[in-house]
Amino acid sequence: MMLLEALGNPILNIVIFAVFVVATLTVVIKVTSNQAKAAGSFYTGGAQFSGTQNGFAIAGDYLSAASFLGIAGAIAFNGYDGLLYSIGFLVAWLVALLLVAEPLRNTGRYTMADVLSFRMRQKPVRLAAALSTLAISFFYLLAQMAGAGGLVSLLLGLSGELAQNIVIVIVGVLMIVYVLIGGMKGTTWVQMIKAVLLIAGAGLMTVWVLALFGFNFDALMGQAVVANDHPAMLAPGDKYKDPIGFISLSIALVLGTAGLPHVLMRFYTVPTAKAARQSVTWAIALIGAFYLFTLVLGYGAAALVPGGQEAINGMPGKANAAAPALAFFLPGGGTGGTIFLAIIAGVAFATILAVVAGLTITASASFAHDIYNNVMKDGKADPAVEVKIARNTVLVIGALAIFGGIFAKSMNIAFLVALAFAVAASANLPSILFSLYWKRFNTQGSLWSIYTGLISSLVLIIFSPAVSTPIGAAKPLASAMFPGASFAWFPYDNPALISVPLGFLAGWLGTVLSKEKSDPEKAAEMEVRSMTGAGAAGALAH
Repeated sequence: MMLLEALGNPILNIVIFAVFVVATLTVVIKVTSNQAKAAGSFYTGGAQFSGTQNGFAIAGDYLSAASFLGIAGAIAFNGYDGLLYSIGFLVAWLVALLLVAEPLRNTGRYTMADVLSFRMRQKPVRLAAALSTLAISFFYLLAQMAGAGGLVSLLLGLSGELAQNIVIVIVGVLMIVYVLIGGMKGTTWVQMIKAVLLIAGAGLMTVWVLALFGFNFDALMGQAVVANDHPAMLAPGDKYKDPIGFISLSIALVLGTAGLPHVLMRFYTVPTAKAARQSVTWAIALIGAFYLFTLVLGYGAAALVPGGQEAINGMPGKANAAAPALAFFLPGGGTGGTIFLAIIAGVAFATILAVVAGLTITASASFAHDIYNNVMKDGKADPAVEVKIARNTVLVIGALAIFGGIFAKSMNIAFLVALAFAVAASANLPSILFSLYWKRFNTQGSLWSIYTGLISSLVLIIFSPAVSTPIGAAKPLASAMFPGASFAWFPYDNPALISVPLGFLAGWLGTVLSKEKSDPEKAAEMEVRSMTGAGAAGALAH
């Protein structure tokens, strides 16, 4: 493990990282010192957070290091086209706000499966929902852990596989510690702290960049174009030549968020439906502001980093180095740049910890509550034993995430994230919407919807250009995960254009072909509860 000649001072970055870890662990221990050991406390933090607090936590959970470094880098190289991912991620919250947040919080208790199984046969639906949740969480967790190795190694100036593996192990161990000590309450506080730090850091850099150009965004964009001789930075759509493929990606981004288990679980941490709506409103405002910041940061990096895109592309991490490089050169480099870069690096590290902690507690809750308690123990498990199982599951998931991250660190991170969003949009969202808004929807429809969406999205991605070179292609596809192989018959990187309609169609078809009769009383209870919150008060806290 050797140090690269990197921007800033890697030793200072390590010190700042350690300060962030100690500070956040101190907060977690303090806020959870008197926490009850009941399942509700571990899964939902006792449903005691306000809408504002939960909104910050959602933003902290949603804005990963990839959002900060990846999107800023994409904008630095592609201009407006780099922002299109951000637009999809942001618009997705309107779906969550208008269709999912309030009724999900009113009907469920701890996990998404609580809603899907409310008026269905418990065991098969909970098992299907839990498998979908675990699959999505695992792929998303792999993306974060794999990214953590390269990202933190970049910020610390480390090179070599051993260095990245050590970083992945450290991130995994810290993730386990945060979740075991704090449960959802401690994780939520880490996410709130991280959101404040990330948005404040990005906001400060944004104001600083704009101030250098007299708060004239046109001047900033013009300088970025001139400095890099890259007029296409001002031409939206130049990067995306295939409109159908882009539509498929957009469907996954816009619909996937409302089906992500770790996002949906956040709605159970507030005491009222009003607070759930406030959570999403705050999240939209915070996430929207952050993505606007990345637009300035991306163009700012292209305009202000000496050497522009060519210099950034030569740094470890390439496009991902745009935001750190900008942080170093904003104060003019030297000692000021070194200190500012160290702070931004610490914020990026806190970002990774917050996201992986949220994913871990979601996966552990799904296994302990849905599979162990409701499938294996018929819903009669001792709550204390259930929490113990959840904590043990955290250890298992942490170990899997560490080993998976080590083996996946060379994989395409965007591919893993897109896979998680595509599966969420295809397997979870159709069943959630049908359960909440279609009285006739039944067990067979739910099972067909979940499994069809899950299997079709996985199959189509395996046989997509994201994994291998298209069959019959003249030369290997460099962007594929396995460019030397050639078994891709599906033409698009993202399967959502096909798999999402299949999920909805299977849910409808399974319902109408089933001889199972829906329970009108249970359907009426679910409708009243989802729309009014009657009967939900207090359920989340116990």
